[in-house]
Amino acid sequence: MPNRYRSLRNPTLTFEKTGNTTIHRVAMPDYNIHFLNQAIAFLNYCIGVRKIINKQNYDLVFVSSGRFFSAFLGAIIANKTKTPYYLDIRDILSDGVSDVVNNKMYKFFLIPFIKYVEKYSILSANHLNLVSKGFKESFQFYGGKTTFFTNGIDDTFLENDFKNEPKIIQQTLKIITYAGNIGEGQGLEKIIPEAAKKLKGKYVFNVIGDGGTKRRLTKKLNDLAVDNVNLIAPINRNELIAYYQKSDFLFLHLNNYEAFKKVLPSKIFEYGATEKPILAGVDGYARKFMKKHLEDTLIFEPSNVESFIEVLEKYEPQTISRGNFMEKFSREVILDKMTDSILDTIHMKKL
Repeated sequence: MPNRYRSLRNPTLTFEKTGNTTIHRVAMPDYNIHFLNQAIAFLNYCIGVRKIINKQNYDLVFVSSGRFFSAFLGAIIANKTKTPYYLDIRDILSDGVSDVVNNKMYKFFLIPFIKYVEKYSILSANHLNLVSKGFKESFQFYGGKTTFFTNGIDDTFLENDFKNEPKIIQQTLKIITYAGNIGEGQGLEKIIPEAAKKLKGKYVFNVIGDGGTKRRLTKKLNDLAVDNVNLIAPINRNELIAYYQKSDFLFLHLNNYEAFKKVLPSKIFEYGATEKPILAGVDGYARKFMKKHLEDTLIFEPSNVESFIEVLEKYEPQTISRGNFMEKFSREVILDKMTDSILDTIHMKKL
């Protein structure tokens, strides 16, 4: 069941059947984002999944793994049922733990176990898709078929108009909007409070979302007495689009850890479809990707307030056209290609 944010849980059915599609959803306990609670919730999910698939036969096991232990669960099921396994990787857990966890004792025990889980999951796959080419080096031990289908742009964003209405001359405050997870990976508390304080009177920030470091961000804002940052709880897509339409800039930031130099945030595609100026504090592969495909992005050094302000204040309004980007990275286009590779995986296994 949808469970990412406690503050936004849209109720839905645990079972749906439409035509030849059957969907099972496992009810999840009410937990917060701390590691132990997530582990307990995932164990609950595993038990639920095992009950659902008991004595069932399948042509393929497909896992899209934002949380890596989903990949492990998929590998166990595929190996037990001798079913082709297609694995879509969106994050590298061992890298994240290595950078984010400070307790050396935890690292000593956790990292070898996580690396074993990752290797077992990867080697169990008949086909591996990596959403970021930055991940390629980490999985060189895998000798099977590998593709690099990225995240894509939903039709909802392609169908909406995000052009700003002309502002009244006297209305000088410009709006910078961030929407997404507020966690260790984003490191918003390292950049937004100080930047907002220095930009008071010229800019206002909307921070939409929830996550494990929201308290840190809130505390830093309070400590600095910042009053031009609006913290907004997670909202539905229609409301989010309305915020984007009213914004002058869209904000993206990855913490300055080695692990995040490999990732390619899905938010890049959503932001890109709005044809709004993007302020991106990114490094590594994300920076390389944006320079190639979104050359009008305003890129600054992660966690560097001075770099952010310098890039923002040098910006001169320009006409932004991203037709080629939206055509190339339409989710429909990407999923058509991915579907072909999924069918090939089933076919090759049967030969």
